[in-house]
Amino acid sequence: MELRPLADELLAEYFRLSPVHATEIGIHDHDGLWPDLTDAGREQHGGFLRSALERLDSLDPTGLSRDDRIDRTIMRSFFDADLFATEILDESAWNPMAYVYLAGNGLFALLAREFAPRPERLASAASRMRSLPNLLDQARDRLTATRHGEHGTGSARDVSRFHTEKAIELMAGVADLARTAASEAQELEDEELQHSVQEAARSAVEAVDAYTEWLREDLLPHATGDFRLGRNLHDHKFRHFLKTEITPDQLKERAEASFDQLRGEMVTLARRLWPQWMGSEPMPDDDSAVVRGVLDAIALQHPAAEELLDYCREENARIEAFVRERDLIGLADEPMQIIWTPPFLRAFGGAMLIPPGPLDRGLDSFFAITPMRDEWTEEQRESRLREDNDRQLRLLTIHEAVPGHFLQLAYSNRCTSTVRAVFQSGVFAEGWAVYVTQVMMDVGYGADDPALMLVHLKFYLRSVTNTMVDIGIHAGEMTEQEAMRLMVEGGFQEQSEAANKWDRARLSSTQLCEYYLGAVEMTDLEHEARRRAEAAGEPFVYRPFLESVLAHGTPPMPVIRDILFG
Repeated sequence: MELRPLADELLAEYFRLSPVHATEIGIHDHDGLWPDLTDAGREQHGGFLRSALERLDSLDPTGLSRDDRIDRTIMRSFFDADLFATEILDESAWNPMAYVYLAGNGLFALLAREFAPRPERLASAASRMRSLPNLLDQARDRLTATRHGEHGTGSARDVSRFHTEKAIELMAGVADLARTAASEAQELEDEELQHSVQEAARSAVEAVDAYTEWLREDLLPHATGDFRLGRNLHDHKFRHFLKTEITPDQLKERAEASFDQLRGEMVTLARRLWPQWMGSEPMPDDDSAVVRGVLDAIALQHPAAEELLDYCREENARIEAFVRERDLIGLADEPMQIIWTPPFLRAFGGAMLIPPGPLDRGLDSFFAITPMRDEWTEEQRESRLREDNDRQLRLLTIHEAVPGHFLQLAYSNRCTSTVRAVFQSGVFAEGWAVYVTQVMMDVGYGADDPALMLVHLKFYLRSVTNTMVDIGIHAGEMTEQEAMRLMVEGGFQEQSEAANKWDRARLSSTQLCEYYLGAVEMTDLEHEARRRAEAAGEPFVYRPFLESVLAHGTPPMPVIRDILFG
């Protein structure tokens, strides 16, 4: 018995119903379409997922090959999570930011990815822009269903006020993408297509402006919902989305233990570094004051705001040279650009890796850094630059580029299993980036600069506080004051970084747990590999181990453990 025919059939229908996701994955049969957000469209999507799960469950796993059993497990876990997201979590009914991401990603992927000639991609963009007014009408219907008592299934939550405010702020980024399409169309030789794209762009901009005004004037006054998921919904989302056997309470307990351990290591190192960085200034008795004092001195060494991209480009070249010298892991031939974050994605702040779809092999990845906000004061700008100081940017480049997200996803995109290529675990991806940064430190990166290690410990501590804040907010009643105190006083973060993270934690739920959870589970994989090497009387070597972890796509952590160790 083979899984492949059924998997191919299910994937084809799944991506037909999710055309924006299909474009991002690298399936381009539906590039001019949006998903159907009407009640009928949502019912069709949910019905497909239920049917797909039944058909996968009907397969006798004993008759499948090991690879097919693994792919079946992955497909089932992602379809199950999507069914939960569609019928229980139901963000489309209470989270206006869902439409910012949907519309933004639907246009950005067509404009930024050179998977086809520009005229072909712009034709698809024109098709989506022409139907954007209809999509936003469907968004209005979904977001007002709660107010009018029209919810049939789903969470029936009131529309979140905070998510509405953020959507008002960021929806303009979608209009910017439409204007970009119109600008690119000016270079087309086909005048008819040029006119078509520009007319569609005008229509899209008008629709976005009208929708934004509707959000501000009509929806916001009635948006009384909380940004918190609540413990029950958070627990279920945690299990479905993170695909782990660890409960939120267990992860929180581990995070709290790591919090104390990391702070202890930072105190010891900061006391050793104090004379070098603080000169003759007397060392305080208070441990936190010692760490903060040294970190503040280190943070004064940072590039100017306009130099952030160039600094990271130069550092990435140095990191690649170090990786080659240590033969730590094979590097990628795929291209990567370091750019400013597209406006519609700037709610998440900081930096991110925007990769090509796993089926769009060989295309550029984008290491995106969010620029300073125009409305920030000089104090806010300096706070951000102190957080992203020279040493922090070195670590951030490892995390986002090499050997972090960019390299991991370059390996993932070579995976021969379509199922493993298209269904990607955030816990694996974020966990790898945190874990491999620690590996770089362990093998001597920056060994001549102890201050880098102190900043690294702070960076790792950030993943711990991410977890504590996410669980504290969405499964508890953590206040802004409590979260800021944890991040600034407990995690030694700058006010600007902590404020952005407070916003991000409210916008997203469970995602901030991926970093620490994934790093813990990646470290457990290394410990198991070391144990087995020792039992076999063989030395542990990083390169074959790291490449074996990356050779199977971006699967849930229980799956990669099964692949590697049975």
